[in-house]
Parts: sequence; C-alpha cells; structure tokens
Amino acid sequence: MENRSFARLGRTVGVIGLGAWQLGADWGSVSEEDALGTLGAAVDAGVTFIDTADVYGDGRSEQVIGAFLKQPGVRDKQLTVATKMGRRLPQVPASYTLDNFRAWTDRSRANLGVDTLDLVQLHCPPTPVYSTEAVYDALDTLVQEKAIAGYGVSVEKVDEALATIARPGTASVQIILNALRLKPLERVLPAAAAAGVGIIARVPLASGLLSGRYDEHTTFGADDHRTYNRHGAAFDVGETFSGVDFGSGLAAVKRLLPHVPTGATMAQFALRWIIDQPAVTVVIPGARNAEQARGNVAAAALAPLSDEAHAAVRSVYDELIRPQVHDRW
Repeated sequence: MENRSFARLGRTVGVIGLGAWQLGADWGSVSEEDALGTLGAAVDAGVTFIDTADVYGDGRSEQVIGAFLKQPGVRDKQLTVATKMGRRLPQVPASYTLDNFRAWTDRSRANLGVDTLDLVQLHCPPTPVYSTEAVYDALDTLVQEKAIAGYGVSVEKVDEALATIARPGTASVQIILNALRLKPLERVLPAAAAAGVGIIARVPLASGLLSGRYDEHTTFGADDHRTYNRHGAAFDVGETFSGVDFGSGLAAVKRLLPHVPTGATMAQFALRWIIDQPAVTVVIPGARNAEQARGNVAAAALAPLSDEAHAAVRSVYDELIRPQVHDRW
C-alpha cells in the first residue's frame, strides 16, 4: 500500500486506514469477536492507521482497539492510533480546558493501554474553539507532558479547518471528503498541503451511500444513525449520508456506476477517487467485518481513476448534490 506522511508527526501511514466508529456504536450491533476480527483483517491487509474516539460506544471502540494492541505481534506493526476528545461534556467553549483535556486523555490512554496517545483530535467542537489561543496552549502542554505525541482537529466546516491549519502545532485535520462532498478540494486541501498538515478524509462512503449496495427499499436498524439522525436529531446531519438526501445519493451512484473500473466495486471506486487527491494523507472507511475491511484496502491497488471518471464525479456533484451541501459546510 502507498504510504503518505504526517509531516508534523514524523510518521508515515498507509493511505487507507480504518475508521472504528462502527466497532463502538451507532451502526447496529458488532460483537467483540467481530470487532477484533475486523481490526486483524485490516492490519493484515496493510492498514497502519486506525481512527477512533472516546465517545464511540462510550469508550468501547477504544477498549476493543486496546485489547487488539495487546495481541502477540501487533505492537510490531508500527500502527498509528488516533482518537478524539471533547464530546463527553456539553458542547460549549468553556468545556475545552487543560484540566478536561488531561482527564479525557487519561481515560483514552487507559482504554487503549498506552502511555502516550499517537494523535488526539478535538472532536468537532463549537466553532469559536478553533480560534481560541488557550486551547492550543493546553494541547501544546499535553505534548510537552508526553500524554500525546501530537494533536489535530475534526471539523464540520471548511472555515474551521482553515483556522486550525494556520496554527503551527496542528498535525492533522479530519474532514468529510468524498464524491458527494467536494468543497474541501477548493481551499482546505491546498492550504493543508502548503502547511504540511495531514488530511484525514472521513465519511468516505457517505455512510454507505457510495457503496452501491443500497436502493430505495433499504432500511436500517433503530440503533443505526442512518435511521435516527437523518435530520440531525442526535448530531450534525452532515455526518449521516454526508448531509445528502438519500434519494439524491442513490441517483448520484446510479450515474457513477458506469465509470467503476472492471473488477472493482462502487465502494472501491469511491475510495480510489479520494486517494487520487494528493493532499489526502489517509482515508478512513469503516468496516463491521473482516470482508469489508479487506475490500476497502483493495482500493489502494486500483490504478488512478481516469480523467473521464473524475469529470463524471464533478458533473454529478454539480448537478445533483451541490445545491444540498456546498453552502452548509
């Protein structure tokens, strides 16, 4: 697998990682056995970057990853495990203090069984937090104390990403980027590349829309965010189907399917489109089982998509998706 650099962390990672939200909660039930199997299959296939958060299953995702890290030989794989913090208290700027950061990172270190967290990201905090000097001072203190090796942010909005990229200590920005969310291509990716800030592309399959496995008859379980958060009742609606209306997403996929290379899946096409963006450091598709994990990794072996395929993504976005999402995030 191609490796790309987190310059400010002094690390390289495989361009396809694993998002571990599914292993914690909000995507239906995943047993610990299946979760460990998913992690093992991903790493065996070449994944070296795993992304989680302290609120995924109230720590369950971190704990499962911690158990995986204790398995024989796993520590030798030189994995980078990124977690996120900040959603365990009310989402107000006053919550983002050094004392809280210490408490949150201590809990994550215990869950993961490590002394120093590889990468900690602020988990989509309120917009003013991204421009608060004391927040970055507190994060720098955690680095000095060796509680964390580096820090970044997860954002909803382009302007939040740009504010953080301008900070000298920021190692990474995690942002929604996929064939139904093109806005980050305009300013965020160029700014990150110029600054040496890593880009973590999340929601790469638009909550499964870009997998090509769904149709107008598909339903999801009551404990699946694709049921209960379609209108943003639980968290930012942009995290579910990338904020795209389900029907519009299905129509977009139908138009893109003819451009999928022979022998590849729609999901692999969607992942290849993302890693064709040179400023992306790693894309983090989720997986609920070993087969999905291996299928995601296989996208790295595809040749770069044709100019025609990239033009089709742009055309479909402009005609079907842009009016819904472009001005919101």
